[in-house]
Amino acid sequence: MTTIPQEKVLDNSIRLLLEGFPFIQNRVERFNSNIFKTRILFQNVICLHGEEAAKIFYDPDKFMRLGAIPNRIQNTLMGKDAIQTLDGAAHLHRKAMFMSLMTPDSLHQINRLMSQQWQRYIKKWEQMEQVVLFEEVQDLLCRVACAWTGVPLKEKEVRKRAQDFTAMVDAFGAVGPRHMRGRKARKRAEKWIEKVIQQIRKGDLEVPDGSPAHVMAFHRDHDDNLLDKHMAAVELINLLRPIVAIATYITFGALAMHDHPVAQRKIADDEENYVEWFVQEVRRFYPFGPFLGNRVKNDFSWGGHDFKKGTLVFLDIYGTLHDPNIWEHPHEFYPYRFKHWKGSPFDLIPQGGGDHFSGHRCAGEWVTIEAMKVSMVYLAKHMTYEVPQQDLSYSLVRMPTRPKSNFIITNVKANELPTQVDRTVLSKCPFHHTA
Repeated sequence: MTTIPQEKVLDNSIRLLLEGFPFIQNRVERFNSNIFKTRILFQNVICLHGEEAAKIFYDPDKFMRLGAIPNRIQNTLMGKDAIQTLDGAAHLHRKAMFMSLMTPDSLHQINRLMSQQWQRYIKKWEQMEQVVLFEEVQDLLCRVACAWTGVPLKEKEVRKRAQDFTAMVDAFGAVGPRHMRGRKARKRAEKWIEKVIQQIRKGDLEVPDGSPAHVMAFHRDHDDNLLDKHMAAVELINLLRPIVAIATYITFGALAMHDHPVAQRKIADDEENYVEWFVQEVRRFYPFGPFLGNRVKNDFSWGGHDFKKGTLVFLDIYGTLHDPNIWEHPHEFYPYRFKHWKGSPFDLIPQGGGDHFSGHRCAGEWVTIEAMKVSMVYLAKHMTYEVPQQDLSYSLVRMPTRPKSNFIITNVKANELPTQVDRTVLSKCPFHHTA
């Protein structure tokens, strides 16, 4: 077999923290290779980059999640032993449950809730001297997430719950205080949602049959056992938390419109499909997740290297989204690149790659896309505002990242608020044909 590049280091964990999102891409360029070896957390790691690598990485016959996700991430971001850690029949069974919630009617319901909340918040913002968009949208999305799932949310708790969901996400690439805030936030959220699950099961809390909270409360695993209340809570949080996390993408979308006023006008003018191209470009261009990890399930050979069972492998998400061999002028923001995009499941991978139903691609990807589309239309068309002088830069070292000022706006005014959500907004949603 061909020898692949290998860094001669005892451990590269500190370099990973210092370089941030481009860590793998930097070495891909240095070694002129889409595969190399390094050491992270004092263990050997193989790093992969690019579309062909993603196809291999998401092959369930070659890779597994078992043992790939560190406890520190499970204890903050996704929850201990959640769906993201499962493989085989157990994963497929639970993934089918998540995908059953991603129907066109369900996405329309989210869009209606999004529209209602945007109108509510625009009216609120008209009375405020300044609006910190990232924080306000967290609260907006927390209301949407709880209303959609059927989880009761007290008015006085909106900010606290939104902050806790955000802290879980903010902890995934953090050490020290940020990590501890994420752990504490998860414990509070799990205690809260366990109580909700228990109330639903006892009949003390009525939620509609088929609602996400009801489905999660009574879901049975692949051995036909009812999930214990803790695991049911963990998985219900895996619906709530990602919706609140869309605040990062919405904030980056607002930044993109600020930096590219022509794009804002095109969205406001309802140029055909432009808002969808714009949203996809936001997801491609701005940093969200740096890489993902798997472990080799069975021995195999690829790229001139023998992959041994149990080896930890990282797939370069950020670098693949900025690869000039995949994306023309990848460091330019250009929504029209998606006009003729063929929809490969292995090149646009900000929320994972492969198949939604049989693989580890995020079940809520289209919730993200549709929520962003509604939000971009409101920002571009249904409100006016000013963007005062502030620090709108974002760091590629901080993981996750966002504009340093959290995007402040002033002088907000409502502008021709719509009376209903346009049901054509889901015209490209794949679940029309597969769910």
